Amino acid sequence: MYNKVRLWWKYNGRYLYKDFVNGVKNLWKWFPTIWKQRDWDHDFIYNILAKKLEFQAKYIGERSFHTNANHDAERMRLVVKLIKLEQDEFYNMEYMEYAENKHWFEPCEDKPGYSTWESENVWERYDEYFVKYPLYYKRAIQYIKDNQTRFTSDHTDKQLVAMIMGDLRQKKCKDLIFKIMDQDINKWWD
Repeated sequence: MYNKVRLWWKYNGRYLYKDFVNGVKNLWKWFPTIWKQRDWDHDFIYNILAKKLEFQAKYIGERSFHTNANHDAERMRLVVKLIKLEQDEFYNMEYMEYAENKHWFEPCEDKPGYSTWESENVWERYDEYFVKYPLYYKRAIQYIKDNQTRFTSDHTDKQLVAMIMGDLRQKKCKDLIFKIMDQDINKWWD
């Protein structure tokens, strides 16, 4: 029995104080993130993941105990930036900068008290968007052709092509988050 206690103290017991202090620091550090945490949306999973990567990138980058520490910290920060872009749906919304639409409600003639939502294109510069991302333009055209039964218009509808381009680019962002993590996460330790 004495040997068990002696070995426990030698390897674990004498670090209880440090473990307690570290635990309290972690509670304080994570409190704002956990307080805002909810269970109904994938966005909150991204919040936890981004915060963990921020903390770990700072820890590994500052300590720099191994030769690739700064590179690993940069990769973690890159994933955090991609997570923010994914959460903001940046690529899904980018095409909207190339057009302006006017929206209004019209009363339904056959259903009094109800309205329909109408919209009209005021101006558009989708061609600039298409030139900016030629590979995704080709992919969007092909996607529309391959899935024609899903759409009410065809690949000549510029707004539809721009929307599909945004969707494809957003999917690439999400795929890149998990691809980088898949390749590098086992190397992210001190």
